[in-house]
Amino acid sequence: MTRLRTVPTYALYGEADAAEGPGFAHIETIAARSALHDWEIAPHRHAGFVQVLVVERGEVRATVAAQAERLGAPCFVIVPSGEIHGFRFEPETRGHVLTLGADFAAANARLAADPLSRALTEGRLGRLQGEDAARVAWLAGQMLGLRPEWDRRDHMLVHTLSEALVRLLLRGDGEGVAAADVRVARLRALVERHFREHRPVDFYARELGMTRRTLSRLTAAHLGCTPTGLLHRRLATEARRLLHYSNASAAQVAAELGFDDPSYFSRFHLRVTGRRPREERAAFAP
Repeated sequence: MTRLRTVPTYALYGEADAAEGPGFAHIETIAARSALHDWEIAPHRHAGFVQVLVVERGEVRATVAAQAERLGAPCFVIVPSGEIHGFRFEPETRGHVLTLGADFAAANARLAADPLSRALTEGRLGRLQGEDAARVAWLAGQMLGLRPEWDRRDHMLVHTLSEALVRLLLRGDGEGVAAADVRVARLRALVERHFREHRPVDFYARELGMTRRTLSRLTAAHLGCTPTGLLHRRLATEARRLLHYSNASAAQVAAELGFDDPSYFSRFHLRVTGRRPREERAAFAP
């Protein structure tokens, strides 16, 4: 089955051949690109790039991984590498878009529980408050001013400023290293590798070296759901992504996600999302 073939992959939006390589970083205003496209950036993805959107004035409707969210300024969106996303801005929205190469995420993959590392790999969106919003706007403006002087052969300055900006965005996120259990990060990684295989909850508990009951307490405390709920939610997210962004039939999506019976997949999708697959696709159609 051909997946996601209608979704273009760019380095920078509309520029499939933009320069890449170690130390790649780019910053521009939201208006610089979106105003050329009637303030709408169609769904696309970046292979090997993390993107950070900061809205200082106006409003954005951000669609990331088939989930749409309307955010008023000041706000931010962090899009991890490879994730399908699109934006629709209120005209004259002000802010910045920072695009960073994979080496930035790799250099900051220190601890699975570090909010910066988690945000770069899982994505994040949220609002900014008071002085933090002003500091982020100032720092983004300074980075834009320094853009002509960025030297790829010595990109430590770019990475340092970028890390400072992202950490400012996450200050109000409420997830410090002490609060973010490293076991949750390990669980998420396991789910990402195996969710299509429909492994039982006992498999995840065993891989994490804990009892099923301990795993249930962990997901309830940190994720607000049961382990089964987490697995179902991940399957449903992938199903929605395929239904929205590919031309695959519901039966093909079912097979891709490990369901032997398309009818059972349809009932599963209805139970988890409130829509049957055909209704999901129709709701997203232009």
